[in-house]
Amino acid sequence: MRWSAAVAPGWSFDAFRDVARAALRADIAPEHLDWHAGGQGGLLAAPDVQAAPAVREAPRVPAAFVGLAGCVLCHRDPARHALLYRLLWRLAHGERHLLSVPTDADVRQAMQWAQDVRRDSHKMKAFVRFREVPGERDRFIAWFEPAHHILERVAPFFARRFAGMRWAILTPEASAVWDGEVLRFGPGGAPGDAPAEDAGEDLWRTYYAHIFNPARLNPRMMRQEMPSRYWKHLPEAQLLPTLIQGAGARVRAMAERAHVAPRRRIPVPAVQPAAADTSRNPSLAALRRAAQGCRACPLWEPATQAVFGEGPEDARILVLGEQPGDMEDLSGRPFVGPAGKLLDRALAELGIDRAQLYLTNAVKHFRFERRGKLRLHRNPEPLHVQACRSWLAAEIERVRPQAIVCLGATAALAVFGAGFRLMERRGAWERLHDGTWALATVHPAWILRQPPHLHEEAYRHWLDDLRGLDEVLQTQSRDA
Repeated sequence: MRWSAAVAPGWSFDAFRDVARAALRADIAPEHLDWHAGGQGGLLAAPDVQAAPAVREAPRVPAAFVGLAGCVLCHRDPARHALLYRLLWRLAHGERHLLSVPTDADVRQAMQWAQDVRRDSHKMKAFVRFREVPGERDRFIAWFEPAHHILERVAPFFARRFAGMRWAILTPEASAVWDGEVLRFGPGGAPGDAPAEDAGEDLWRTYYAHIFNPARLNPRMMRQEMPSRYWKHLPEAQLLPTLIQGAGARVRAMAERAHVAPRRRIPVPAVQPAAADTSRNPSLAALRRAAQGCRACPLWEPATQAVFGEGPEDARILVLGEQPGDMEDLSGRPFVGPAGKLLDRALAELGIDRAQLYLTNAVKHFRFERRGKLRLHRNPEPLHVQACRSWLAAEIERVRPQAIVCLGATAALAVFGAGFRLMERRGAWERLHDGTWALATVHPAWILRQPPHLHEEAYRHWLDDLRGLDEVLQTQSRDA
């Protein structure tokens, strides 16, 4: 008896898992299944496999198969579902080490399809070009035509990389939309749904033309790494024919150019490091611009940008963190990473609107160390806190909050001074020398680092530290 197996959408691992599990429980051999991607039926009305009676428990499969299947399902080949079920059937019927046999025809084919999907995913990360939507600030759309069904697989990368802007990626079959907080998927679009060009592309073409090195030109390798079918997505591709044609003359000119001795010293930059100017009580916007030129400590050099505070200038509450994290460094906004999400959860439970708070950090640049492609957080040192003290003082002077919440030991050091013992005094409201109320507690990142079985307890304890915030503010208002 033949059975029909429909997977919709065809690249969904969850959909494939449900169908394959039903087939395995019914003990249906691969040759008795007709697979239909996208949910369409076949010409012959075979019964749905999910209605087949179960005769055995669903077997456990190696974790390696789950990873392989998630990748292979994104391939466009219509035979991918049948191949994966065939592998699954063999794994469940005695060939437990099948995936470690690269000479097996099924395994070799699955590995090749997985490699095709990984390569296409890499190309998407490299060749997507966002264009700003006319008339809408900080909103971008990109049109892309992947070779395989990879949008849902790759979109989380863009959500992490461009966390601070609103964007959409359109493909012929599906779309991904990031609103700054949530990643959503929807139906596909057309090239006309994305802007044809934006103002930044002329600048990008000028930059690309200047960095193009004719001496290293290798057209065959270039087309291998940047296939011509992607060129229509890339504004710089318009320059390639001209740059390639003129490469020979430019190389000859470079060879004939007179030798110039290398400089023995790095020239002093014309723009001197900026410092916070509190004498004229500048606006937060002016302070934010000036902070981008801060060179008071070495942290500015490897960081992407200074991450200044964010919030209304008359905020009643100032929330002070320790330093930006990876996502904050990339987006330029404080508390947008995992710790920021936990803070948002706590504020929601306390009934406090984040938009009414002024959020900032004691240290304005991200301190990290590299581990391969990762940038791992490193705690700032007292000298970094001291270097940023003028910026924090200017923020407090401009905002004049009624209460300051210090998240973490570094933030407490910046407000209470040296010798403050966070774990001994956490959760206790204290008055500063100017009468402002201040509270020190742990940073939400500390909660995220706790073992899983202690995570919720640590979160509830932290929430208890913050519960008195409204009461303190009401008291402060009565005293005033």
